[in-house]
Amino acid sequence: MGNFHTLSVTEGVGGRVEFGYTRDLHQQGSTPGLSPLWDSGFNLVHAKALLVKENAGKNAWLPAISAGFVARTQDRNVSGLLATPNKSYANADFYAVASKTITQTKVVPIVLNLGYKATNASVYGLAGNALGYTGRLFGAAAFVFKGPAKSTLIFGSEFSQEPRYVQNLPGADVPTTITYAARLVPLKERRLNIDFGVAQAAGVIEPGVNLKARHQFALGISYGL
Repeated sequence: MGNFHTLSVTEGVGGRVEFGYTRDLHQQGSTPGLSPLWDSGFNLVHAKALLVKENAGKNAWLPAISAGFVARTQDRNVSGLLATPNKSYANADFYAVASKTITQTKVVPIVLNLGYKATNASVYGLAGNALGYTGRLFGAAAFVFKGPAKSTLIFGSEFSQEPRYVQNLPGADVPTTITYAARLVPLKERRLNIDFGVAQAAGVIEPGVNLKARHQFALGISYGL
């Protein structure tokens, strides 16, 4: 597949709504006939609204509930280019998610989320468009530790069910994406996050088509203004 680099900006409004834009850039890998299938990357527009605040009405059990979408354009993905070279595709996710921070475990707080999305994109648009919109589950669990020099360390894992069947790839059977990640927050006051992750995504999705994304490393840095 090669390397993917993303640049993103997100704006929040009133602690209730956030929206933003991401550009995905592709650096081709070294697999002849396969690496060029993703071309130069694609655009993402995303937005989310907080419907219910966590612990609203002094209900300590109540999670935060949000809804949002992610829309992708100019997605020259593998399934599309195998069928129609030089054509780009669009796909999207529409989702609702519940998030909860459990602080009763005082030594190690726990962060949980579980969501449901309607999507027509497989592996976030990298594998291609699904046959149509289908419902998929996603979720995560993370454990928060105090690090040295007032830093915070967060270790977690997340899963995302993928549409199993992909347009123009009749033999495809795409597995669930699983990610193991760590976040370093040097100082809360600086709003700086450094993220590391290893993803188990799609490998052989049909005979002769190996996306070689089964064990991939990711690094991300974000800063809040």
